[in-house]
Amino acid sequence: MKTEAAILVETGKPLELVELETPALNPGQVLVEIAYSGACGTQVMEWRGDKGEDKWLPHCLGHEGSGTVLETGSAVTKVKPGDKVVLSWIKGDGLEAGGAKYDWNGKTVNSGGVTTFQKHAVVSENRLTLIPAGLPMDVAILLGCAAPTGMGAVFNVLKVRPGDAVAVFGTGGIGLNALMAAAFSGGVPIIGVDPKESRRELAKQFGATDVIDPTAGDVVEQIKAIAPQGVDVAVEATGIPAVMEQAANSTRQQGGRAVVIGNAKYGAKLEISPNVFNAGKSFLGTWGGDSYPDRDYGRFGKLIASGRFPAKDLLSKPYSLAEADQALQDLASGKVGRPLIDMSL
Repeated sequence: MKTEAAILVETGKPLELVELETPALNPGQVLVEIAYSGACGTQVMEWRGDKGEDKWLPHCLGHEGSGTVLETGSAVTKVKPGDKVVLSWIKGDGLEAGGAKYDWNGKTVNSGGVTTFQKHAVVSENRLTLIPAGLPMDVAILLGCAAPTGMGAVFNVLKVRPGDAVAVFGTGGIGLNALMAAAFSGGVPIIGVDPKESRRELAKQFGATDVIDPTAGDVVEQIKAIAPQGVDVAVEATGIPAVMEQAANSTRQQGGRAVVIGNAKYGAKLEISPNVFNAGKSFLGTWGGDSYPDRDYGRFGKLIASGRFPAKDLLSKPYSLAEADQALQDLASGKVGRPLIDMSL
């Protein structure tokens, strides 16, 4: 069968809307009709070429979405035709079947184990999770990346406890999910740091008790005006090395912990004083918030669906697939926090 897709043909150039021929399913692969796709900084970095040489061009894009299973390859046991599923780059239960190769007028178009900038996608079984009950298909895209990465950083990596002082650097899609998780965990105060006023306003809606404009003065000093000893934990969600350093410096001595989520540009370097470690602080990394889909997505989905925070406000106005390039431009400029690409438009 043929399907429409927005693919990356050359880095730094607009995506191309093309018609692809979907391949026959290999063992462990699943054909999914995509309902909605999200996008995050990873796609922007691929599109711009910020991740270095791209050896897979041309290729499909997108690693978070929701859809309906149409067909399953042999050996698939986790899902069946008709199931509503979350598509995520984070591996869960099921077979690792690798990426598919699509045909585009005789040219091969590569894809990874999951791609979502297309109306139909061949996906590895282990990148699919059933959508939790009560979670709308559009909001469910948050479970593909933003929620497990942001919430997971708070719940799984930092293990925030009631009364912990928390700072979140960067209040885009992932940062806002981290703020929600900090609020669910009873963090006090919860500080959102972002240069964009619109994002600081969103941070207040998603659990921040205080917000800081990093362009208004020394960030660490502003944080210590709120939490004099420094925060217990900090989440970095910008991918900017200087901000990673600020996150580490904002934590308290003897036990403060900072986790880096943001992806830096290829070749970027981080310089940090060894005094951070001499002061008894921890500087941590994470892979998707240390989340495991089959363990965590049901719980995260229940929290998102609870109504305590306006989760739908995390999403932009819907873009059509033909507007996928514009969605990436708007994400890169900070105009939107989490683009929503609606395949029905």
